[in-house]
Amino acid sequence: MRRRVDAIPGTPLPNGILGGCTTIIDVGDDDIHQLLGVEWLGLGCCPVRDTDWCPDPDESPGEVPAKEFCRPRNESADAVTLYAGVECSTIGWSYPEAIEHVRQVLLLGEQRGLEEWFWASVLAPQAIDLTPAAGPVNIAQGVAALEGCLAESYGGVGVLHVPAGAAALLGCCNLAMRDGSRLRTLAGNCVTIGAGYSAINSGPDGTPAEPGTAWLAVSGPVVVRRGPLDIVPDRAGASIDYRFNDRRVLAERTYVPATTCTVCMIKIEVCP
Repeated sequence: MRRRVDAIPGTPLPNGILGGCTTIIDVGDDDIHQLLGVEWLGLGCCPVRDTDWCPDPDESPGEVPAKEFCRPRNESADAVTLYAGVECSTIGWSYPEAIEHVRQVLLLGEQRGLEEWFWASVLAPQAIDLTPAAGPVNIAQGVAALEGCLAESYGGVGVLHVPAGAAALLGCCNLAMRDGSRLRTLAGNCVTIGAGYSAINSGPDGTPAEPGTAWLAVSGPVVVRRGPLDIVPDRAGASIDYRFNDRRVLAERTYVPATTCTVCMIKIEVCP
């Protein structure tokens, strides 16, 4: 008989959407309504312009230079609830053991699940496609185009979103460097590398990248509001399916991931 031991522990990828590039706000009971979704006035999407305080009097005699005003746009973010469920025979598997197991399953996998949802529901639908008519570009050209697109619409530090399957290519041209707990591009944008991005990796029209290609994206800063981790059911007896003598336990958590201003995407080649 084999001896039962503890499960092999896992560690979420360090540069994913819940890593150093993202501001995470843990929402408590005092403001639980944030977990229904949020909205705000976009900040940093309006341009800052120059003005001529000494106009040529021959060109505009007596006129004061007109100034332009930008109306901040309303932005919003929706909520998503992710869950993990485990099932096992009640023989030799107690309710506390099931809770601990499902809790660890969610903590290990929540980042990938959130990346899948964020890519498919937020990044891709909002994105401007920068892929040239000639087709996919190399990764250095892709990063350059994305950062240019972001800089034209947002003057602050943004986030470059890279599928895990293309991440190794960042090292080919020194496109990203370690900055404490973060990766940054030469321009200073933060780099998120997502396993969930690889799993979805669809373009703005929802079409998955063809073999040998991948989509990259860039956005403004990313903020994730995160609720408490809930265990369902909250009683041992309710977790048992008496028809089969199985125990079923869920762990779930609600998130509201958000970004601002512009999202741009481009298709790159991952095979030289």
